[in-house]
Amino acid sequence: MTIAPQLVVHRDKELMAQAAAARLITKIVDAQAARGFASVVLTGGRNGNGLLAALAAAPARDAVDWGRLDLWWGDERFLPEGDPDRNVTQAREALLDAVPLDPKRVHAMPASDGPYGNDADAAAAAYAAELAAAAGPEDHGPVPSFDVLMLGVGPDTHVASLFPELPAVRETERTVVGVHGAPKPPPTRVTLTLPAIRAAREVWLLAAGEDKAQAAAIALSGAGEIQAPAAGAYGRARTLWLLDAAAASRLPRDLYPPASP
Repeated sequence: MTIAPQLVVHRDKELMAQAAAARLITKIVDAQAARGFASVVLTGGRNGNGLLAALAAAPARDAVDWGRLDLWWGDERFLPEGDPDRNVTQAREALLDAVPLDPKRVHAMPASDGPYGNDADAAAAAYAAELAAAAGPEDHGPVPSFDVLMLGVGPDTHVASLFPELPAVRETERTVVGVHGAPKPPPTRVTLTLPAIRAAREVWLLAAGEDKAQAAAIALSGAGEIQAPAAGAYGRARTLWLLDAAAASRLPRDLYPPASP
């Protein structure tokens, strides 16, 4: 049985990014206090990068023990190392280069000029193996129980690189797959699957802007995950939708409390 998603709606995308960054800092600090480390899955796109930039600017960022944080990615554009369109390149620019992370705990997805060449399926299998190696007996599966897994929601309801109706969103066994023929460039990608996403303790879906309003309305209306992948993204303990007022504009008002100031 899945837990009903919680919705938090902020006035605008800047406030949403700042509030989400503060929420993430608290979650990481609490996990580190409880277990000694924290595990977070990052997302790219304008909302994911906006959150990382807000976190970089947050005075409370120094409360995090960056050396005891494991970072993973929900998906990646299968491009050469350092390409400006790669999620990891953008994340480094927004935050990662500014904080003292342990490089061994930063798990970037393979690049197209890496050890697997241009074989996205082999790169996906390697990332799946890396996840499995990091999973402990308490994780009950081939991926760690991420503390927070963040996903941007696309205008077509895609999350990570799981696009409506494409084979990746139908995957029920593998945790990471290669994506070929994605409807938005670049066409070749590597992505976590829904089974891997659902291993997270908390899944946070980020949506800001009017172009995300229809997607949020569809995903939260009981749509099926094959047609609306965002509808199939949920956490074991909590599913949190973080929206700005524009992205929430087509949702029934009884779904969420009044917007924060």
